[in-house]
Amino acid sequence: MNFTEIAFAKINLALHVRRKREDGYHEIETVFAFVDAGDVLHAEPAERDRLSIHGEFGRALEDPFGNSVTEALGALPRPTGLAITLEKNLPVAAGLGGGSADAGAVFRLIERIHGLPEDWRERAAALGADVPACVASVTCIGRGIGTELEPVEGEFSGMPVLLVNPRVTLSTAAVYGAWDGVDRGPLPQGDLTMVAWQGRNDLEQAAIGLCPEIAVVLKEVRDTQPWFARMSGSGATCFGLFETEERLLEARRRLAAAHPGWWQMQGKLR
Repeated sequence: MNFTEIAFAKINLALHVRRKREDGYHEIETVFAFVDAGDVLHAEPAERDRLSIHGEFGRALEDPFGNSVTEALGALPRPTGLAITLEKNLPVAAGLGGGSADAGAVFRLIERIHGLPEDWRERAAALGADVPACVASVTCIGRGIGTELEPVEGEFSGMPVLLVNPRVTLSTAAVYGAWDGVDRGPLPQGDLTMVAWQGRNDLEQAAIGLCPEIAVVLKEVRDTQPWFARMSGSGATCFGLFETEERLLEARRRLAAAHPGWWQMQGKLR
């Protein structure tokens, strides 16, 4: 039997960096949201674990046995192996949580086939701070290093979203390293709309300093008059939320004509 899961692209509607911890991690407050598109994983039971990779960004994963999919497989005990085919549609090092989304999809596949152990959250967090959020792939607030999850009031589900990346990879560690260290305060109080509009991405200026093209992408996306636009995570991907699909499609056509080399993906918020 074949099973399929989408590794939903993760975006940050807001990302407040509060401080750097002694262990090297950063305390953050963020709003995770997920797009109904991303990488695609197909799996079937097998005698041993196997992984094959294809897709537009498949070559970016040079070591098929040293990535988040194989790490997730190794993190969960099972009576049988899984043969997984990964269609890598999301750019890597792009602020979309691509690797964590892949790991989250593996957890959901194993849950469907074998079930998950009671300590799956700890096992997920050991793979990456945003992996627990990616397992659930629903809008939520993340605190601490991103593993302390809580629901948020408000509903953006079904809202058209456009992802745009200038095809520049950007190291998360490098962006956090370039953060100025200033605590600009917590997430605002209120519903999801309030938090998004009054929130910030505290990594934006650091990311632009390392990759000035992000500022161009942000301006171009905002010039299409979305309902809301921001850089996601540590960049370099930016996103726009649109009130209608027609406005999204017009924005996509406009950006493609002006910047044919940029990567785009459209979908809806889950």
